[in-house]
Amino acid sequence: MLRQATALGNAALDGLRGVGEIAILLFRCLAWLIRGLPYKRETIQQFYFIGVQSLPVILTTGAFTGAVLAYTSYNQFVTLGVESWTCAIVAKAQVWQLGPVLVGLMLAGRVGCSITAEIGTMNVTEQIDAMSTMGTDPVRYLVLPRVIASFFMTPVLTVFAMMIGIIAGLVMTVFVLGAEWYFQWIQISEWMVSYDYVQGLSKGLVFGVTISLICCRNGLKTTGGAEGVGKATTSANVSSCIAILILNLVMSIILFYAQPIWDRVADAGSGAVSAASDALIAVWNSR
Repeated sequence: MLRQATALGNAALDGLRGVGEIAILLFRCLAWLIRGLPYKRETIQQFYFIGVQSLPVILTTGAFTGAVLAYTSYNQFVTLGVESWTCAIVAKAQVWQLGPVLVGLMLAGRVGCSITAEIGTMNVTEQIDAMSTMGTDPVRYLVLPRVIASFFMTPVLTVFAMMIGIIAGLVMTVFVLGAEWYFQWIQISEWMVSYDYVQGLSKGLVFGVTISLICCRNGLKTTGGAEGVGKATTSANVSSCIAILILNLVMSIILFYAQPIWDRVADAGSGAVSAASDALIAVWNSR
């Protein structure tokens, strides 16, 4: 019993230590970002690797997810007589949960493992030590470009996943299952609001930064040769997936309670824009 309790305590301490190291890595990236831009060539390469090369996987995942969700939902809604809600439910699910979460999980597997393996191999072959000896900070050269690329490209990939999932759901519902196009589209238009997209994009942004930080941290901590690289890559993938699932729950709760604040800010902003436009029209008419 004591041995199990000790193992559990050590696991908890390792987790807290990892969270602290990731937070320190984030602050170091912010410090370098304040002092100046990262290496442009490396940053552009990461934009291409994380964004463009991940697009086929993201589109495939989003399309099949939206299609299977529409197929399952429609068959259930027919029994209730509310089949016109099918695509609206698909759109809500894609934007709120499935889009950002599946993008995060796909990037954790494709991009995160690659980042950890690349940096971990550089670490065990002492390339990072050589880099530090020559006066180049590994955080600025290796970590910061990947964090910046993840920060910008993950929300973009999330948008593609949302769009293709909704389109695939519409195609499945209308052309395969024979539902009426007009009622499906009307329900989507009535159910979806701007805050839905704020939720999905904010989750994608946080997930992208989290994946890059976890995987870079594991790569920089890699030891033990080729076997150590394999263990670090596996650990980074598992840790990233678990972090995404935990953050998804936390952010869902926070964003749910933040919606009234967003609505008030949006109403105030629209009121200010309307007042400014009325003032401009009045000035123009008085000429």
